[in-house]
Amino acid sequence: MKNSFPRRDFIRTGALAAAAFTASSDVFLLAQQHPTTVEASPVRLGLASYTFRNFNRAQLLGFMKQLNVFALNVKDVKDHLPMDPQAEATALADYAAAGIRLHAAGAIYFAKDEDADIRSKFEYCKRAGIAVIVAGDPAPETLPRIEKFVKEFDIRIAIHNHGPEDRIWHSPLDVLKAVKGMDPRIGCCIDVGHAARAGTDVVQAIHEAGPRLFNLHMKDLTSFQSKESQVAVGDGIMPLRAMFAALIAMRYPGFVDLEYEVHPDDPMPGVISSFAYMRGVLAGMA
Repeated sequence: MKNSFPRRDFIRTGALAAAAFTASSDVFLLAQQHPTTVEASPVRLGLASYTFRNFNRAQLLGFMKQLNVFALNVKDVKDHLPMDPQAEATALADYAAAGIRLHAAGAIYFAKDEDADIRSKFEYCKRAGIAVIVAGDPAPETLPRIEKFVKEFDIRIAIHNHGPEDRIWHSPLDVLKAVKGMDPRIGCCIDVGHAARAGTDVVQAIHEAGPRLFNLHMKDLTSFQSKESQVAVGDGIMPLRAMFAALIAMRYPGFVDLEYEVHPDDPMPGVISSFAYMRGVLAGMA
């Protein structure tokens, strides 16, 4: 499965330069006032804060301003969104001032099958106005208890697949089997890189997940057999155009969040390149 447009050819086009990445102050001001207008395409792009796990919140906000990205899948790493209520409130004020929308949180881990532990994580997201919890590695026997809190808080749970190394959730298809028959607000976050390494056809998985797809983590690989082969989106073999087409066909209402895990001390070149490529592909499809 290869991209329809080789990166070196695609970047040569004027459409990519004009439509894919805008860094003007006018666009930044527009995004602050109307964040949803920046991503006018039917696929909404966001950022997983784990991409900038080695940087603090102030630096993260600076990077997002440069990227013209105002939708964040936030994680309790560094000081991005602390679990402590007072520290969380300070972070939320910073995001609001910068015009950043927190649409998901995670991965959040549910290591204990206990009401108090699970409730604390739902309350953390409720305080932030976050509608989707990306759940990392919940045990299947924990799901009925988690379902109880999904109903109480009306917050969706998106179980994240972590590939062949994951002890339970290799693929989003494993998630879909486990949650079949449960509350419709329990579904999956498809990490396309991990899914592809598990031998899953990511386009098919998007179609199969349908309304239970609540979040998508985007990355690219040069080999679906190697976790270490991650590259900027567009430099690998991920079938990006077909994935976007599948999301558009199903009217996917969530976000595609870039999770760039390589070069953690200097991620911006790859992040800029990834957003430029994704926006360029979407502009071409429009």
